[in-house]
Amino acid sequence: MRHRNHHSTTNPPLPPIVIAASEALRLGALADTSMAVFPRVAQFLARETERAQIVADDAELRGVVRMGSRVRYCDDETGDVREVVLVYPHEADIAQRRVSVLTPVGAALIGLSVGQTIEFQTPSHHTRAVKILAVD
Repeated sequence: MRHRNHHSTTNPPLPPIVIAASEALRLGALADTSMAVFPRVAQFLARETERAQIVADDAELRGVVRMGSRVRYCDDETGDVREVVLVYPHEADIAQRRVSVLTPVGAALIGLSVGQTIEFQTPSHHTRAVKILAVD
């Protein structure tokens, strides 16, 4: 076990994530087709789907954020708690708190489990961290 140099600028280790096979395929395709329009978030989503543990669609994924999941999360900095439903871009509706997976927070949420925290960059290049409180 090597010790990490505390002065390095490497990002904190990413939490392990789990994505169902059909969702991983669709999300990978979505990332590919969105590269030209939303390069930063598309690259983030592509990286997340590439590093995920892929499981069968019928696997028991209790407490794991999937497409269509209702997610309650806490913003580490402000302490704000939000509840959103994670959806594909064409289903997004902020008024109904339906957040697209092709947004920085949406791409960050996919595959996470209750209790995990992940950092992501906002469109204004700020780094934010969110912690998953509940998944339905």
